[in-house]
Amino acid sequence: MRKTKAKKRPLLPDPKFNDQLVTRFVNNLMLDGKKSIAFKIFYDALDIVETKKGETEKTALEIWKDALTNVMPHVEVRSRRVGGANFQIPMPIRADRKISMAMKWLILYSKKRNDKSMALKLANEVVAASREEGAAYKKKSDTHKMAEANKAFSHFKF
Repeated sequence: MRKTKAKKRPLLPDPKFNDQLVTRFVNNLMLDGKKSIAFKIFYDALDIVETKKGETEKTALEIWKDALTNVMPHVEVRSRRVGGANFQIPMPIRADRKISMAMKWLILYSKKRNDKSMALKLANEVVAASREEGAAYKKKSDTHKMAEANKAFSHFKF
C-alpha cells in the first residue's frame, strides 16, 4: 500500500445504554443518513424483546448481545486460484470483521422477515438468534459447514 492506513475513528456511545457496539449496529441499520429513525427502530426492537423474553433474567440488551455472539462466524471460505483451479480455502476471521458480519446478517435477515414493522422484524430475529435459531444463525452455521467441507484445502493459505 502506498499510503498510510486510515485511522479508526472512535464511535460515540449511544445515549440510552452508553455502549459503542449499539452505535455501530445502529450505523449499519441506518438508511440515507437517518440516524434518529435507526435509533428509534433499535430501541423499539429492544422494548419488544423485553416483552417477549419470558422467564429469563437477562435484559433486552444482554439478549441482543447474546444474539450477536451466536451469529458471529469464526471461519469463512475465500477463493484462491492455484494452478488453474479455484479453491475455497477456510480462513479465520478478524475480530472486527466477525462483529460487522454478524451485524449485517442480523439486519439483512430481519429485513427479509414477514412482520409489520422493522422494529418487530429485528426483535423477532434477535430473539431467534439468541435461541440459536433463525435465518442469521443458519447463515453462520452454513458458513462453518462450508469451511469444514473445504478443510482439506487449508494448506493453500495465502
